[in-house]
Amino acid sequence: MAGPAAVPRRGVGCGALLLLPALLVSWAACQAPPVPAAQPPWDGADVHVERRFVPERCPRAVRRGDFVRYHYLGSFPDGTRFDSSYDRGSTFNVFVGKGQLIAGMDKALVGMCVNERRFVKIPPKLAYGSEGVSGVIPPNAVLHFDVLLIDLWNSEDEVQVETYFKPEKCTRRVQVSDFVRYHYNGTFLDGTLFDSSHNRMRTYDTYVGIGWLIPGMDQGLLGMCIGEKRIITIPPFLAYGEEGDGKEIPGQASLVFDVVLLDLHNPKDGITIENQLVPESCERRTQTGDFIRYHYNGTLLDGTLFDSSYSRNRTYDTYVGKGYVIAGMDEGLLGVCTGERRRIIIPPHLGYGEEGRGKIPGSAVLVFDIHVADFHNPSDSVSITVNYKPSNCSLLSKKGDYLKYHYNASLLDGTLLVSTHSLGKTYNIVLGSGQVVIGMDMGLQDMCVGERRTVVIPPHLGYGEDGVEGEVPGSAVLVFDIELLELVSGLPEGYMFVWNGEVSSNLFEEIDQNHDGEVLLEEFSEYIQAQVDSGKGKLAPGFDFEKIVKNMFTNQDRDGNGKVTAEEFKLKDQEAKEGHDEL
Repeated sequence: MAGPAAVPRRGVGCGALLLLPALLVSWAACQAPPVPAAQPPWDGADVHVERRFVPERCPRAVRRGDFVRYHYLGSFPDGTRFDSSYDRGSTFNVFVGKGQLIAGMDKALVGMCVNERRFVKIPPKLAYGSEGVSGVIPPNAVLHFDVLLIDLWNSEDEVQVETYFKPEKCTRRVQVSDFVRYHYNGTFLDGTLFDSSHNRMRTYDTYVGIGWLIPGMDQGLLGMCIGEKRIITIPPFLAYGEEGDGKEIPGQASLVFDVVLLDLHNPKDGITIENQLVPESCERRTQTGDFIRYHYNGTLLDGTLFDSSYSRNRTYDTYVGKGYVIAGMDEGLLGVCTGERRRIIIPPHLGYGEEGRGKIPGSAVLVFDIHVADFHNPSDSVSITVNYKPSNCSLLSKKGDYLKYHYNASLLDGTLLVSTHSLGKTYNIVLGSGQVVIGMDMGLQDMCVGERRTVVIPPHLGYGEDGVEGEVPGSAVLVFDIELLELVSGLPEGYMFVWNGEVSSNLFEEIDQNHDGEVLLEEFSEYIQAQVDSGKGKLAPGFDFEKIVKNMFTNQDRDGNGKVTAEEFKLKDQEAKEGHDEL
């Protein structure tokens, strides 16, 4: 059934059966539990009470003016039964000490505890006397009653709250108009369970103090903290009244709810940010449009974990303020620094709403503990910070130069990726030849030998969204601390080989060593090697000799037959006129 505290309170009426003179007698066979035999001495002058079972805990006993609900079995001294509430399937409900019962029963009920069982003997003068009840109770009859008290309350009662667990930290308490999520077990005063949200494996979710609950529950939930556990005892006039709920809850029943509060928010709530660690150096904070990488643990307010990027060993990567994440996270990610840790508490209307998602229940407040790994903007370029520059810095690196340098590569959060120092060798490249990522080509420009600089490369100029499996995360900003150790000037753009002096007017004949009018690759390679060795020519530095020579030869071998003739052979200045870039 729906949570009993959620049903509107019923109107108060008079539905209880009255024990004689308005007794309704049932002649069906009684199936009440057997009563142990006990015959204490009795002179028949007054009511005799035998307490056959008394519960260990008795927080409250019947007083005159109280309203009680009890089961009974009525019999004569010879064992003949004349009435039973068990046969009717409902308790007998009545005020004590207000003349609604025979005098002996009014007296016998005083002092009883809930769940107590009494065997009562009532003499005729305190029962139906010399007249009896026609056809039911003979004149001057002694009556025996086996009574079990089920419920007890007074019209002056209020909601009783007993907190048996309260968390050490309580930053917020339930107030009127708050929305709460809680689990409960609902029982009667005798301990009989009538409902449980635990059995349905779903919290009860509702507003407090606006009439969605029975009045007693509205009162009992006020002031609770997340994680608090309390027992709320509600008299029937603040619950379901004389009529009950028409299902499991009978009329005039006191209700006991064992409640644990799991979640709490107000529709007016915004997100809450708790800064846990902010780096001392924070040169830049996230703005709308930035792309961010962060780790997180996602929990509910009661600490239940529903998701974690750490368990996937991968950051969560997204744009900020663009609607790619829930509204509360979009807001909570603004203004963070790289390396910052913060807690973002998001109410459901800025999270996953009433429906929830996956492991997240509907109307749940979400708590994200995030750690920012890095962020960048798609409009970012390479950032260069010169840490040291020698006084003599006239020769600057340019495209085509051959460079040797050391570097430490790390992520923005300081995580070291690789270091040439630990590898024990420099990294060697031809600048601008595509041997490194675009951002590094840019970061090494205009650098002199001995210079040290820090180059920060956004992912679109680095390894992009995919990264390098097992080495560089996708969409990662990279930081390189670089020291240039050696620079060999390259050739003019478009040249793979240049002459250091005058070029022979009989160049083809010099290359064609056997003078057969054709130059083979072997002849061409030997000649170029000889020019380089003698200092007459220079190859583009940083490239494989054989690959360069073969490329040069292929460009001269215009018909692709593996031979170069005098007609095919042309120098650079001759090629320029024809738009061909060679030798």
